[in-house]
This record gives sequence, structure tokens and C-alpha cells, in this order.
Amino acid sequence: MSFPARPKVALLVESSRSYGRELLKGIALFARTRTNWSLLHQEMSIDELPPDWLESASIAGVIARVDRHSVRQLKKLKVPVVDVRCRQRFRNMPRVDTDDRLVARLAFDHLRERGFERFAYCGFRFTHYSASRLKFFRELTTAAGFPLSVYESPGEADHVTTISEQSGLTDDDGVSRWLQSLRPPTGLFVCNDIRGQQVLNACRLAGIDVPDSVGIVGVDDDDAICPLCDPPLSSVRPDAQGVGYRAAEVLNEMMHGVPADSRLELIPPQSVVARLSSQVQASDDREIAKACRFIREYSCEGINVADVAEFASISRRQLERRFREELDRTPHEEITATQVARVKQLLRETPMTLEQITRLTGYSHKERLCAVFKRETGKTPGEYRKQHLHRS
Repeated sequence: MSFPARPKVALLVESSRSYGRELLKGIALFARTRTNWSLLHQEMSIDELPPDWLESASIAGVIARVDRHSVRQLKKLKVPVVDVRCRQRFRNMPRVDTDDRLVARLAFDHLRERGFERFAYCGFRFTHYSASRLKFFRELTTAAGFPLSVYESPGEADHVTTISEQSGLTDDDGVSRWLQSLRPPTGLFVCNDIRGQQVLNACRLAGIDVPDSVGIVGVDDDDAICPLCDPPLSSVRPDAQGVGYRAAEVLNEMMHGVPADSRLELIPPQSVVARLSSQVQASDDREIAKACRFIREYSCEGINVADVAEFASISRRQLERRFREELDRTPHEEITATQVARVKQLLRETPMTLEQITRLTGYSHKERLCAVFKRETGKTPGEYRKQHLHRS
């Protein structure tokens, strides 16, 4: 008894970026659970042309990061193609992408919740995703009546994406001058995590405090970039797996006779993954901002309010009053919140015992840590860790 050959689907998606890897996971999930596809994938960069073997591989369909350089070769295959780059519209080629309007909304809301009333955007000139995110971010700041400063690295209209992104590495002086022109505190949205890392490097070289003077949010939640930044970069996490899964659904429909069209489907992003680059309550009182930075850096060393007042060179009474006026909480509450945030991180990300966590978070006894944690979160450390492990 003979069986029909499994359909071969080519995946022309880079795995060098977190977004591309998540796309591939979504496609693989659909293939494992909904079809009997044979998936063909070759390691490649985002701007690389389709491999030569495609023409002789009896491909039944393609999911690709399509641009004007690759579309002609893909059209020659005469098979259904779904575009997950969405740089431009191609006839009879459906597109599935992340919703940049909602990406900008998440970034804006995250920065507003932290008290920012001045905003900035940093991107790459002539890159489609940067222009899209700038457009929507500008709409939000304009509608809310807040100022927006914009900087884009020089580039050429015909440059491929990787060259445009690399231009940020040679533009330190321009970025630094622009960053120094921003009035603190400013909430800064960057077009992606690659740009975020470049901006954070420029801030460090220019002596700009992050997040006290500039709070920064990127896009992609790239697990190879965000944790390596100094400080670690907050980032909007797209639902790239959802994009990949939906693209596979659309391709499957086309392979079963649904007519091709040029529709664009947008998948909402998931959330902002908050890290230290935006972990701040924005304040125009620069002495209070300085005190908050001291608390953030040393709260887990066992400091108290008197230490904060001494560092800020103001009386404890004045420190307490200005904290309440600016942040609606006390310095002691700020110290506790920072310690608890660190405890949460260690519970989520490490297998450390409570004794080990106690020593790293400024508490003298684990019983005291447990009591404060329960009071602040409503859960014991063990319950919090178990809940996180269940979700992951």
C-alpha cells in the first residue's frame, strides 16, 4: 500500500534573532499538531536571498521573511507563500505580522505608569518597523499632549535591514549628543532591542543615569540581548509564536485550495517585560531621583532611611516629605519594594534556598524576609515560587 508523500514546507526565517526563533516555534507547533508537513529550514540572516536548493526540492509551500530582493525568486516557485516580514505588499501573498500600533501602546502606557511626561523615540532611518512604531508612538504622545523628541541614525533608503541596524554602532557621537539634550526624566521608546542596547551603551559613555534620567523600553524581548544590557533592558514582548502559528494556518488553507490574496493580519503583542532600564518612578526632583537610584543600588546591602538621607545630603524629615510629595510613598517603603522585587526575581529565576536569598536581599533572618514578603504580596515565598513554576 502506497502513501502520498508528506508536503514539504520551506521556512525562510532567521534563527539568529529571538523574534525569528519564536516564529519558527509557532510554525513547528502547528506542523506537529495540525498537519503532516515536512519542514525544511536553513540557517540564514534576515536579509539573505532564498537558497538555490528551493527550485529542485519539490516545495509545496513557503513561509518567509519576504522583501523586494527575494520576492521574484519565490514567485518563480509557483507555490503558496506567506510573508512574515511584511515590509511591503506583494500581490497574492498574505502577510501576518505583529501589531505595531499595540506595541507602541504598551510601551507608552508602561512609561506613563512610571510617571514620565516627556518622551523620546530612537530608531533606524529607512527601516519599515522603526517607521511604523514611530508613527504610532507619535500619535499617542500627541493625543496625550506630551512632547516627543526623535532621533534616527543616518542611513540610505536602499540599505538592507542589517546594514541600517549596524549604522547605530558608528553613530555614538550623534546619539550621545541627542541623549544629552533630553530633559530628565524622559521616557524613551526604542524601535527594537538592538537599538536599545546601542542607546544604553551611549548612555553609559555619556554618564546619563538609566532609568532615573532616561527610562528605556525596547521591542522583541530578545533573550540574548535584554539580560546582557547594562542595566537590563525592559522590552515589549510580541506574540511571535502566535504570528508563526497563524502564518502556518494561512499557508495550510492556501495549500488546500483557498484563493491567495494580499491581506494583512496583525497579531497583538503580549506584554512589557519590565527590567531595570525602566524600573523607576519618574521625578522632576533630581535629589529624590538620586536618592531612588541609591536605594535601587544598595537596598539589598541592608541600608536604612538614615543612610539614604546622608547620601542625598538632606535631612531625614525633608527626605520623607519630598518622597511623599513626589512619589506618594516613604523612603522606607521604597527600600522594601526594591528588596521584595529582588526576592521575586531570585525566586523566579534561581533554585536558591531562602537562606541564600536572605543574605542577598538585605535581611538578617529568613523569618523577617518571609513576614515582609507575605505582607507585601499576600503570598509566602514558597507559594510565589510554585505559582511561577506552574506558569512557566
